[in-house]
Amino acid sequence: MASVRNVVVVGHGMVGHRFTEALRSRDADGAWRVTVLAEEADAAYDRVGLTGYTEHWDRAQLALPGNDYDGDDLVDLRLGSRVTEIDRAAKTVKTADGQRIAYDALVLATGSYAFVPPVPGHDLPNCHVYRTLDDLDNIRADVQRTLDAGRAKVGVVIGGGLLGLEAANALRQFGLQAHIVERAPRLMNQQVDEAGGALLGRMIGELGIEVHLDVGTDSIEPVEHPDGGTSVRVILGDGTPIEAGLVIFAAGVRPRDELAREAGLEVAERGGVLTDLSCTTSDPNIFAVGEVAAIEGRCYGLVGPGYTSAEVVADRLLGGAAEFPEADLSTKLKLLGVDVASFGDAMGRTPNCLEVVVNDAVNQTYAKLVLSDDAKTLLGGILVGDASSYGVLRPMVGEELPGDPLALIAPAGSDSGTAQLGVGALPAAAQICSCNNVTKGDLCDAIAGGCTDVAGLKSCTKAGTSCGSCVPLLKQLLEAEGVEQSKALCEHFSQSRAELFEIISATSIRTFSGLLERFGTGKGCDICKPAVASILASTSSEHILDGEMASLQDSNDHFLANIQKNGSYSVVPRSPGGEITPEQLILIGEIARDFNLYTKITGGQRIDMFGARVDQLPEIWRRLVEGGMESGHAYGKALRTVKSCVGSTWCRYGQQDSVDMAVTIEKRYRGLRAPHKIKMAVSGCARECAEAQSKDVGVIATEQGWNLYVCGNGGMSPRHAQLLASDLDDETLIRYIDRFLMFYIRTADRLQRTAPWLEAMEGGLEHLRDVVCNDSLGLAAEFEEAIERHVAGYSCEWKGVLDDPNKLARFVSFVNAPDVDDPTVTFTERAGRRVPVPIGMPKVRPLQEAK
Repeated sequence: MASVRNVVVVGHGMVGHRFTEALRSRDADGAWRVTVLAEEADAAYDRVGLTGYTEHWDRAQLALPGNDYDGDDLVDLRLGSRVTEIDRAAKTVKTADGQRIAYDALVLATGSYAFVPPVPGHDLPNCHVYRTLDDLDNIRADVQRTLDAGRAKVGVVIGGGLLGLEAANALRQFGLQAHIVERAPRLMNQQVDEAGGALLGRMIGELGIEVHLDVGTDSIEPVEHPDGGTSVRVILGDGTPIEAGLVIFAAGVRPRDELAREAGLEVAERGGVLTDLSCTTSDPNIFAVGEVAAIEGRCYGLVGPGYTSAEVVADRLLGGAAEFPEADLSTKLKLLGVDVASFGDAMGRTPNCLEVVVNDAVNQTYAKLVLSDDAKTLLGGILVGDASSYGVLRPMVGEELPGDPLALIAPAGSDSGTAQLGVGALPAAAQICSCNNVTKGDLCDAIAGGCTDVAGLKSCTKAGTSCGSCVPLLKQLLEAEGVEQSKALCEHFSQSRAELFEIISATSIRTFSGLLERFGTGKGCDICKPAVASILASTSSEHILDGEMASLQDSNDHFLANIQKNGSYSVVPRSPGGEITPEQLILIGEIARDFNLYTKITGGQRIDMFGARVDQLPEIWRRLVEGGMESGHAYGKALRTVKSCVGSTWCRYGQQDSVDMAVTIEKRYRGLRAPHKIKMAVSGCARECAEAQSKDVGVIATEQGWNLYVCGNGGMSPRHAQLLASDLDDETLIRYIDRFLMFYIRTADRLQRTAPWLEAMEGGLEHLRDVVCNDSLGLAAEFEEAIERHVAGYSCEWKGVLDDPNKLARFVSFVNAPDVDDPTVTFTERAGRRVPVPIGMPKVRPLQEAK
């Protein structure tokens, strides 16, 4: 047997990890031993999802599967091991701690570094780059110092590309006013054209981010403060000064080719280690992959081509003849809730090409297709605002279109928008997953081989395991191939949530055990119990803690309060439409003072009180109920808030009484249980101060009445709401909202918010409009009657607890010692704020942990 050879991988980013996985999965004979030398202290993580780190600050959530190679004796991963030298003659590499590691083959996967333009002041302590987890931790700490010192709550991002927009989003999440400075005349100038960039800039600006285009940065000046701290003053090329707490450079990247240069390897004219199509450098024993590789002189900054280069090198080391193909530079992104996608020849550089463009200013969408000179072959395209057709259009690049190009991108419901292009229209060679180079034919072969669900396809082909943008197509392909997809709620019920809703509505069954006995199996689980509890609650006015119902609730509904990370609970009284009386304000203040609670005014225009123990909840709520307040249902999958501006009552621009309408809506739908939480808003004019277009139900005043928007969501997967109907009178508006809510409650899946519910709906917005506005299903009267029953039967859940000694008995910290305080609920003082300290965590908490 031949001796085992050694391959050393310098760098453990996404591409270095992919190479190691690819080599080990194919090397059945164990011909290669792999040593991975990682500069960072963290093993390979999802750098594409870096901004998600700011939402949870948990590094483990970004870790790539299998990045520790546990149990693989042929992989030696060394973290924090920076390579400082390559000795090509001796075929060794040297690390910063003096170790020398011999190689038979060397793979450079050093990636790139953030470019910092030589602006005077670029090296000030307040200046950062946006590249690694450590970078984000440093930015977070600087933001905390800025906030603690009371500095200007402003952050400036230099660069308006993808990373720049992600950095601006992070600053926005920190609570800072973000400015983006871009030298080009548009944002994301590498991905979108002038018209698409104009729409993108307008939409980003409407989100409250200041965008400065076609202007450079002259200098960054330190601003000294009497307390010894510093902030900065950013001077733009046109002389505009911006006072800021910190600056983030996101002006592009450069390949980390310094090791290769020092070792005498050839580099490309614009940087990067020069390779041929086999990813071999000028030294036949050294390869380069990912962003550091200049393949035939060109560097690729996307993960898809990087993965392809890793696969090529793995194949070559095992005796194959793979070559780097033409790279797929398609991208699909969601930036600050705005869809952006480009694919193929997006900029129309092909000679004699044609362009088909739909620029819908009303619905804020832009779509362009680039076609061959005979208008038959798709060459590329750009989508802004709505990228739902990207999954099907991208694989068709280079293929003949099945019909009128305009019909493929025309807005839904328009005369032109008649074509329903699906995955079935794609040829077998169409690339469904560009990250992992998986074609439709590969997927069809996997289905023929026994894959029956999305999880199976992902496991078998790796499609959908990287950026995830192709996952919807996997489900469509399964359906197109005749593989029936299970709609079972869980292993205990073969029915979907919608089917169980119909069963409960049509029968006299009012208990989970009764439903399980007749239509299910087993004892139930954490999936079906709360789902059935929600259906039971939305079809009657019974208290959710009555009898058997109490045992079905999740931890929040169990105590009618949101549990916080330190074991305490929040108290959120309802403030319909944001209205609150002076007496109620005083009452909340007195309760917060008496129980030493942390108070916060939320984005939903309510006052939240944090830090209550379980045993304190009844007394707190007794005082609130006696003061005329009621549960805000912040703990439930129900209507949360109806945000409003001051409307025509106070505002000189107001066209309708938005406050009165918001109060009417909130009181009508309060306590209405649903598959997921519901948020609403009412704006008194088109200036949109209540941000209605980011809500599940958004209402905006016009001179003639109200415009109704639906299916907008905030959170981790934000969506803009879509216009359902215009210029409605009060009565019609309420009637349409009734129908919309009941249709959603009856047909949505478990824990499915309104935006993905609409996205999954056959016929989309037009079908929803037909059901709600035109009563196409003949269910309008039934929907409205259901809401009327809810309104008639509504009562405050906390009042129901206070009136029932049996329900009150559950609110103790310890059943066998009801008068003992819970020692696991602890707090500390931080900058004058009472902040929770979770079990096992340090007493001093960094930024955002108090949320």
